[in-house]
Amino acid sequence: MNTAINLMNAAILAGTPLLLATCGEILTEKSGSLNLGVEGMMYMGAVAGLAGAWYAEQWFRQGGILAVLFAVLFAFVVGALGGLIYAVLTVSLRANQNVTGLTLAIFGTGFGKFFGEILGLKAGGFVSVNAATKGAFGNIKMGALSDIPILGTILFKYNWMVYFALLVAFVMGWFLNKTRKGLSLRAVGESPGTADSAGINVTRYRYVAALTGGGLCGLAGMYMSMVSQKGIWVHDCVSGYGWLAIALVIFSTWSPMRAIYSSIIFGGLTVMYMYVPIPGLPAAIYMMFPYIATIVVLIITSIWQSKEHAQPAGTGLNYFREER
Repeated sequence: MNTAINLMNAAILAGTPLLLATCGEILTEKSGSLNLGVEGMMYMGAVAGLAGAWYAEQWFRQGGILAVLFAVLFAFVVGALGGLIYAVLTVSLRANQNVTGLTLAIFGTGFGKFFGEILGLKAGGFVSVNAATKGAFGNIKMGALSDIPILGTILFKYNWMVYFALLVAFVMGWFLNKTRKGLSLRAVGESPGTADSAGINVTRYRYVAALTGGGLCGLAGMYMSMVSQKGIWVHDCVSGYGWLAIALVIFSTWSPMRAIYSSIIFGGLTVMYMYVPIPGLPAAIYMMFPYIATIVVLIITSIWQSKEHAQPAGTGLNYFREER
């Protein structure tokens, strides 16, 4: 029982950055933009979030909540910058979306590693936030709720970003399905020509979706550096999570609500080797399970694809108003 509970805790913690990045990519793809640069934007957010927290400590001589606010602001803005680069190239300049996304993934990874090294040198060898900031990103205890047997451990003993990611998923699900602007965004992704004819500004919706989606990917990256790595810069801190998030978009059938349990499943697969050892199986092979599952998911969804749960029809295609 203890092993199962510990595995569930670890799966939720490991799935949180996947949920944030998946929601960001779902929003982007719902507008008709296929941004494969999630990994790069997560690296950008990871180094920016750590830099924001560290500089807040240097400027104000204190960590804690203030450092958290700076980390969130820096990570979201720099992640959104990655989304802006993508939007300018694909929406305004009509560059190929697949090539642009892959280029952004390479650029963002290099961006994160380069500025992570610069930040480490500036901090005197390696960068690390203080104990107060680490505590602000640590698990919170919700009084009597946390003391409930089993359920208290599973539901009420996480850091604030876990609950924030759940809130993002719920709000995005409501926005896309219950609001006029959300339905307009989906219309842009399904048929930009029809949406344009109805007076919906296709360019504006795609820009806003790309920037917001990039910002969420940046926050997912910040989680990797501030929570997973305890506020210490590690060059490979994102380690493929961005590519898993792209696969999770398909697995969750472009639904933020289904992305919740999808991220927990994949989060569990990434940490299972530490809790359920298989005798004779090398750890390196065990750690490949999430990527093997990704291949299986892609095969199954391509076979069982339905119109109701399919990718938006206009995703991956640039819109030329003159050809409407």
